[in-house]
Amino acid sequence: MTTRTLELLDRLVGFPTVSRDSNRALIDFVADLLGRRGIDCEIVGTPDGSKANLFATIGPAEVPGMLLSGHTDVVPVDGQDWASDPFRLAVREGRAFGRGTADMKGFLAAALALAERAAGERLAMPLHLAFSHDEEVGCVGVRSLIGHLARRAFEPRFCLVGEPTSMRVATGHKGKIAARACAHGLAGHSALAPKALNAIHLAADFVASLREAQARLAASGRRDADYDVPYTTIHVGRIEGGTVLNIVPERCALDFEIRNVSGDDPLAILHALRAEAEAIAARERPRFACAAIDVEVTNAYPALDTPPDADVVAFVRSLTEEDATCKVAFGTEGGLFDEAFGVPTVVCGPGSMDQGHKPDEFVSLEQLAAADRMMDRLLAAIRA
Repeated sequence: MTTRTLELLDRLVGFPTVSRDSNRALIDFVADLLGRRGIDCEIVGTPDGSKANLFATIGPAEVPGMLLSGHTDVVPVDGQDWASDPFRLAVREGRAFGRGTADMKGFLAAALALAERAAGERLAMPLHLAFSHDEEVGCVGVRSLIGHLARRAFEPRFCLVGEPTSMRVATGHKGKIAARACAHGLAGHSALAPKALNAIHLAADFVASLREAQARLAASGRRDADYDVPYTTIHVGRIEGGTVLNIVPERCALDFEIRNVSGDDPLAILHALRAEAEAIAARERPRFACAAIDVEVTNAYPALDTPPDADVVAFVRSLTEEDATCKVAFGTEGGLFDEAFGVPTVVCGPGSMDQGHKPDEFVSLEQLAAADRMMDRLLAAIRA
């Protein structure tokens, strides 16, 4: 591992870029760092200017090149018991501790160290850097950057998303639809509960339908053995309804998600769930005309399923020290880049998601060194 990569990781961890907060200080630091080496950066900010994506190109922009993609935001540390300050890098026992070290500032540091080295080289194909905001809340921020690049007919040759995979080449991840179901009933005094329509009960009936749909998918849905959970999943993560015990609640909302393997159509699954919601409400309408369960999509991103014999897989495997490929359980921005540009995409980066999102998150120095070696081989491969 280069000393420079660890220095850069120290600086990046020092920016507390929790998704709910601004990432502009980090983006401005990166833009200044690259600018001092003659690398022009484009900053695509949010309307209020509090957050931004960054895009930079090193080398001949007129030919397709290698896109390195990563997100700058991290998850919160609230309520977590850390042994050291999560926003100050701590190195001990062969590990670098800090929020985002694994997910995924370790990769960003290695990519920036590569950019500094590449700035002084003559390249046969360009190296692109795409650093985004708000990935942790559903791959939200990168969409404006993708739209910006699409308007200028951006055509990368390969895309490498540096999420933590222990430096294995991941060829896919599941897609996701996040949705909210809102059940509408009729309020009343709990002493006369049968004369009212309990929205929580409606929502509970819908939860039962979601569980039945999950059971069907587990038993007979499409399967992909490369995943730890080899089928499409449906999960309820939050439910809210009612005010006090002696009032029959008239509204109840629940948030659920569909994480689909690439062979399943998530919109078809959602359509069937909406039909279930309507059937539940329809059973109550003879007595309660207000009965309804509305289902609204709040966020979605596509699955990634790159063929194992794709050129990008062979190319990135040639850069790493891992022969095996895998698929990852978590979502990434890779599916969005693939969908927008048709660019062959893989996921590969230092660290493991087993250490992400936890107190005392870390990336091993050995993994950072492996990332640096990958970047060295990449530079050799694109050098003129």
